[in-house]
Amino acid sequence: MSNLLSTRSQASNPAFSNPPPQVSVIVPIYNEVQSLPHLIEAIATAVTESQISYEIVCVDDGSSDGSTDLLKQLAQARTDLRAVILRRNYGQTAAMSAGFKHASGKVLITLDGDLQNDPADIPHLLARLDEGYDLVSGWRKARQDAALTRLLPSKIANWLIGNVTGVKLHDYGCSLKAYRAELVADMNLYGELHRFLPALAFIEGARITEIPVRHHARRFGQSKYGLGRTLRVLMDLFTIFFMKKFLTRPMHVFGTFGLASMIGGVLLGSYLTFLKLGLGRSIGDRPLLILAVVLFLAGIQLFSFGLLAELLMRTYHESQNRPIYRVREVVGTETETV
Repeated sequence: MSNLLSTRSQASNPAFSNPPPQVSVIVPIYNEVQSLPHLIEAIATAVTESQISYEIVCVDDGSSDGSTDLLKQLAQARTDLRAVILRRNYGQTAAMSAGFKHASGKVLITLDGDLQNDPADIPHLLARLDEGYDLVSGWRKARQDAALTRLLPSKIANWLIGNVTGVKLHDYGCSLKAYRAELVADMNLYGELHRFLPALAFIEGARITEIPVRHHARRFGQSKYGLGRTLRVLMDLFTIFFMKKFLTRPMHVFGTFGLASMIGGVLLGSYLTFLKLGLGRSIGDRPLLILAVVLFLAGIQLFSFGLLAELLMRTYHESQNRPIYRVREVVGTETETV
């Protein structure tokens, strides 16, 4: 790790350094009381061997098995651990978002709290990040999970997400990832969007890569994941697709469909008018009359939605002073503009 993490901590414990730590390791915790002590030690060992300053940020997401009390005890006993206790179970996306907010490192590492991700892979992620990438995602190439209930749905989801978002990764669901802190600062997470972080990063113009990481069978407890999340993931996938294509120009999608619908309604209406006035035929009992009216009204509604969406997007960007572009770097002398 030459550039990004070149400064080595001189203290005996890297977490004692006064400046912000170089690395923050973020772990969402939900009912992992047996895994927790082993996980903290494994993370500390892996990062300490890299001789970089670090902190561990564990977010307890409303655990009910004693994880909360154990996490508080560990945080009081250790100088490298920060415990963030949520009021109730909000879900992994909210827990990860809370971890991002309370982390202060230049690089953020995320991993699950069930010991299936291997903290020993953290130095490999950091080394790859140091090659100029903004996000390095783990790929559980030899995944230790049930084939029918976990592996098959995951393969289908990865294929679908990759084709919809345009970000080709083998393993979207792997929580073991490394991010530059400035990249995460531009993201707001809702729903189940934590699994779409590479796609959100791609929207922000990030350079993304993927490396194989180790994956272990679960040692303690039971998996919190199931097929019940499939529908929520699909809904969030539609959200990501819209954000990727039309975040700054929603009128392009609503206006296009609205205009097409109105034109269809006008054409059908013109045809029916010709039949009525030109040929003297009755049109009152024709289904085309209802279709013409529905198409025209739907077109007006879609066009109105587009205008409202444009106003909302302008409010979204301007209220946060959020630019519609991201500058990677500026080379040379900048000229002051008036």
